[in-house]
Amino acid sequence: MKRTLTAVAAGVLAAAGSFAAPAQAEGERIIMISHAPDGNIWWNTVRNAIALAGEQMNVTVEYRNPPTGDLADMARLVQQAAAQDPAGIIVSIADFDVLKGPITEAVDRGVPVITINSGNEEQSRALGALMHVGQPEFVAGYAAGQRAREAGVTAFLCVNHFITNPVSTDRCRGFAEGLGVEFGNQMIDSGHDPSEVQNRVMAFLQNNPDTDGILTLGPTSAHPTLRAVEELGLAGDIFFGTFDLSENIAAAIEAGTIAFAIDQQPFLQGYLPVVVLTNLARFGVVPGNSINSGPGFITVDNLDLVREFAGRFR
Repeated sequence: MKRTLTAVAAGVLAAAGSFAAPAQAEGERIIMISHAPDGNIWWNTVRNAIALAGEQMNVTVEYRNPPTGDLADMARLVQQAAAQDPAGIIVSIADFDVLKGPITEAVDRGVPVITINSGNEEQSRALGALMHVGQPEFVAGYAAGQRAREAGVTAFLCVNHFITNPVSTDRCRGFAEGLGVEFGNQMIDSGHDPSEVQNRVMAFLQNNPDTDGILTLGPTSAHPTLRAVEELGLAGDIFFGTFDLSENIAAAIEAGTIAFAIDQQPFLQGYLPVVVLTNLARFGVVPGNSINSGPGFITVDNLDLVREFAGRFR
């Protein structure tokens, strides 16, 4: 059933009205909480984005994360942030069940929440958040699988460095469906340690010599996997796609070792929520829709357009 323009407008005004405050002096405080452990370089782009948005909007933006990636610690960080009554909270839905309580408690306190990155629009809505800014992960994995299928891939390895995040499995599952094969034991729990990732990838490829395609879920798994395929003499011979971008990944695309990087535009995941929450605090306005920040595909054909900003703003 189609919603009328009046109904949509009413819903947006109701959402804004729940948190609306009179226009304030500049300097509001916004807190972002991610699920990333210390040392996860992918989140540097998000942190650069919130810093830039904070500077441009003249607000204070704090970044917090569980040092080891422990989601129970992340839940406590959300509770602590809500208790400080900030102008808004930005949070990734790393595990809906673990974070449901703390996030809904923040919303019940009257703290505006925008979810980003992990999770999806439906989960965000169920938590009472204003909107979700992120990439539909199953859709992204499916699109990657279709590209691999066109290249003739029939058996694959999906290197999952964050298996405790349920959404990461959606990427692997989507890849299998896009490829047109049943999703079974093609996904490995690689962990975060680079040496462990490399060793586990090498072991899988040696034990499954028919594997002709690899999907990694970000730089944490892509960088060690690059070393694994090089050591096994498979660089350039095995189809290799990855999520996200870094200078190492860009170099591998240029060399022909990696076919594509899926760009979920993390800059937008950091930048846009700060802008939205600032305008909500000052003027009581908020967009009516969630925002899909990806997927986009970076290949050798468009690499030069984004490489300059890899790891900083792309």
